[in-house]
Amino acid sequence: MNIAMVKELRERTGVGFGDCKKALVEADWDMEKALTVVRLQSGAKAAKKADRTAAEGLLGLKVQAAGDSGQLGAMVEVNVETDFAARNPKFAAFVAAAVDAVLAHGAEEVAAAMESERQTLVQEIGENVNVRRAVCLEAPSNGAVVGYLHQDGRQGALVAIAGGDERLGRDLAMHVTAMRPLVVKPDDVPAEAVAKERAIFAQQAAESGKPPAIVDKMIAGRVRKFLAESSLLEQPFVKDANVSVARLLASAKATCTEFARFEVGEGIDKGEADFAAEVRQQLG
Repeated sequence: MNIAMVKELRERTGVGFGDCKKALVEADWDMEKALTVVRLQSGAKAAKKADRTAAEGLLGLKVQAAGDSGQLGAMVEVNVETDFAARNPKFAAFVAAAVDAVLAHGAEEVAAAMESERQTLVQEIGENVNVRRAVCLEAPSNGAVVGYLHQDGRQGALVAIAGGDERLGRDLAMHVTAMRPLVVKPDDVPAEAVAKERAIFAQQAAESGKPPAIVDKMIAGRVRKFLAESSLLEQPFVKDANVSVARLLASAKATCTEFARFEVGEGIDKGEADFAAEVRQQLG
C-alpha cells in the first residue's frame, strides 16, 4: 500500500482514510482515476442519505458592497441531521461558502452551485446535508442592508432600509429576529391569510352567544390585532415598547423596504424516532 498516495488523496478530497484507500485500489493506484471514484462515491452516499430528515444546522449571513455604492446582503439556511454535526468545522465552512454562492449566483441557484461540495461533505461527516433556502436583499446608496445572527447561529434576520444608518438597521434586524413579524406593513398581509384568520375569529365570536352587532365588532377588533401583530411597522419596538417601529423609522427619516427572517428547522416535520426499532434494524 502506498501511504503517501492515500494521504495525498485524503488531503485533496477530505474523505476518510479507508475510503481513499478503497478508491485507489479500485483505480489501480491511478490518482486521477481515484479522484473520479471518490466523486462518484460521494454522490452515491449523498443519494442514499437524501431521504433522512435534516432539521438541525446553521444560518449563514453576509453583506457586501453592490453597484453604485449600494449594499447586497445574503442569508442562507443549511440543514444537517444532528446538532453534533452542525458544530463540525467542515460544516461551518460549507455554510460560509454557501453564503458566498448566494451573493455570486443568486438565491435560486445556490443549491445547484453547492451540489458537488454538498456531496463531498455528506461523505465526510456521514449525515444528510441540505441547502434549504436562501435570500438576497439589496439597498440603494442612501440605505443599508444589515443582518443580525443570534449567537447560536440558528436564528437571524436581514433588513434593507432606505435612509438611516447601520445601527438602526441592526436594531431592526434584532427586532425582526425576536418579534417574528410576517410583513413590513398591514397591507402586505396576503388576502387569503386575512380571510383565514377572519373565519377563525368569526367562529370563536359566534360561539360567545353575544348579539350579532357585538360579534361583528369582536371580529373586526381581532382582525386589526392580527394585522398589527403581523406587521413590522405596527409592532412595539423590542428595545422600547412605548415606541412603535413605524415611529422609530420616522424619527430617523428612514423606511424599511424589506426583510427576511430565518430560523433553523422552522416548519420541518421532524417526526418521532423509534429508537428500539432502529436498534432492531441494525441487529438484523
